[in-house]
Amino acid sequence: MLLALLLLIDWGVGTLSAPRATLWAALAVLLFVVLYPTRVSAGEGWLVARGLLRTRLVRTDHLVSVRCLDGVGQRLVLRDTFGARVEVDPRVLVANPPLWRRLDEDARLSALRSTLSCGQTALHRVSERIDRETALTVFKVSGLE
Repeated sequence: MLLALLLLIDWGVGTLSAPRATLWAALAVLLFVVLYPTRVSAGEGWLVARGLLRTRLVRTDHLVSVRCLDGVGQRLVLRDTFGARVEVDPRVLVANPPLWRRLDEDARLSALRSTLSCGQTALHRVSERIDRETALTVFKVSGLE
């Protein structure tokens, strides 16, 4: 859509040429690649993050560490005993409570197995955030804001 709009404006001004059309197409493709959302899914003992170019899988029942990277975009970094690493946006977990419950259950199993050496604090912060968001949603729906 952006490409069509850029080409239409350039054509309307009368400056459209093959090199400019190629430039606009490259810009549209670059924006698509950068802004393509990662799809996250989970099952018993695993979590997968599928991007445009790669798929990453981590065994959530064998987690070694969970870290929260702060910055412009917050990320939750999960590492397992097999060396796999997945980065997940915490907003994905907030928006999908069943996905969070699955991850939380498996992280507790990792803690019971004593493989989860660090990350309880990060998981606790995400849990509090999800609980807060869920409570706010319930209050909004029931009119108790």
